[in-house]
Formats: sequence, structure tokens, C-alpha cells
Amino acid sequence: MREVTAETLTQAFLNYCGPETSPRLRFVLENLVTHLHAFVKETGLTHAEWRKGIELLTKAGEMTDEERNEFVLFSDVLGFSSLVDMVNSNPEATSSSVLGPFHILGAPDLAYGGDLKRDNDGATVVVKGVVRGPQGVPISGAVIELWQTADNGLYSNQDPQQSEYNLRARMTSGENGEYGLTTIRPAPYTVPDDGPVGELLHATGRHPWRPSHLHFIIKAPGYSTLVTEVFPSDDPYLDEDPVFGVRADLIMEYVEQTDPGQVPDGFEARDRLTWPYYSVDFDFVLAAEAAE
Repeated sequence: MREVTAETLTQAFLNYCGPETSPRLRFVLENLVTHLHAFVKETGLTHAEWRKGIELLTKAGEMTDEERNEFVLFSDVLGFSSLVDMVNSNPEATSSSVLGPFHILGAPDLAYGGDLKRDNDGATVVVKGVVRGPQGVPISGAVIELWQTADNGLYSNQDPQQSEYNLRARMTSGENGEYGLTTIRPAPYTVPDDGPVGELLHATGRHPWRPSHLHFIIKAPGYSTLVTEVFPSDDPYLDEDPVFGVRADLIMEYVEQTDPGQVPDGFEARDRLTWPYYSVDFDFVLAAEAAE
């Protein structure tokens, strides 16, 4: 250790890993530290730049609480979160996308055709589709969680004017894998940019606006859980998502409708739609659960 140099430091760190270190941990640490050390050497990182990085991480820790995780936000805007999603996505299934910081447990059950819009402002959207397996077989009994922003671009746990579970629901797919509900068209919103992540965005000339989207978590026995979000094709921020959540197969179409006959039977809000309303048909494909 007395002879450690810039060329031998990486190996010196790896030599600290004792025989009890799990192979996977050693593999991950070896790659992490090798790339970090290479980054320092390739960029000629200065003390001032190192201190600035530590300062941003310190601020992230100070701002992180149960409602907001600045470290996750850093991961999102650096593309790290989405890259983990992409690396772990099954090409036979619907793409996964970022969970986001606003999911909460305990959303109330909503029957097929139920009304999630209630008294929320905004255009009515009829959302329906089918949950299938990789061979196209419908999956009945899949548990679907859905959540979204209100017309003001805020989630219920951001906005004290909204009820706790406003625009959040839990639904079970039907015998033919079907799901369906009425809701509102969600609004685009900004990721929090009043902290260190905002400093990074502003310093690089990036805006904080996410395209509007609907969040989904879908679970079914024998299948891998899908965490994803779907985006309208006409959103102005579709190609500029600061957290890189958009995927080609996650783009949906809002189809303007003026005929109430297009609303399926059994939909609670069929007789009290706002006009015009929009319909969305979006199917999900779940991957078979990998054998351990």
C-alpha cells in the first residue's frame, strides 16, 4: 500500500475484498470502481469539481424524505433508472418504465367500467384494453394499479386540494383479460427542479417537463410484475422527457369521440360523459416469470 499509485489504486481497492465477499458483489464493485477511477483519470477531475459533486449529493440527502427522494431523481435524469429498466426488460413483453416518486399503496378497488374521473376537471377519457401473456393468451385475474396527475399537473400526494386517493385505482382483469375505466386526460408536469437535480438540469440547458402519462403496475401469478407508463402520441414533450421514460411501444393514441355508442356497455359514466370525449385502447403483455 505504500507504493500505491494512480495506476495501481484500482487493484489495491479490489484487494480489500476478502474471501467472504460474494462473487456477485465483487463483480459489481469491481466494475463500479474500475469505471469510477477511469472517469477521474479520463476527465482529469479537479478538486473543485469533486467538491461540487459532493455538495450536490449532500444536498440530495438533506432534501430526501418520505415524499421525495432526490437520489432517485438524480438516477432518473441521468438516464440510470431507465437504463436499468431497459437492461432488465423482456423483449417479449411490454416495456417497463420508471415508477416515479408518487406511487402510494392502498388505492381503492375499481370494478371494470368504473369511473375514476368523478368530479375532476378535464376531458373524459375511456381507457380499455386487454392483459395478455407472451403467446397472446388473455390473463384473467391480473391486478392492475393505475395512477395519474389531475388537470393541474399534480398527483394527489402533492396537492392538498385533492383527496388522498384521487385518480388512483386498483382493478382486476376480467375473464378475457379485459380492463376498462373512465378517467381524465392527465396533464404534463415538471419534475422537481428546486434542488440539486434542478441545478444539473439548468446547468445543461434541459427543461424539467415530463410528457403526460398514465402509470401502471400489473401483477399476475406466474408472470413478472410490469411497472410502466404510457404516453399520448401528441404530447409536446414526448421527445424531450427529462427522465427518459418514453419507449416506442408505450405510446398510445387519444381518439376523439362524439358517439356515446362507442362506450362499452357496463361503463359507469356512459350516460354522463363530457363532449367530446377521448378513447384509448392499450393492451399489455406480461413476460412469464423467470425460473429461479
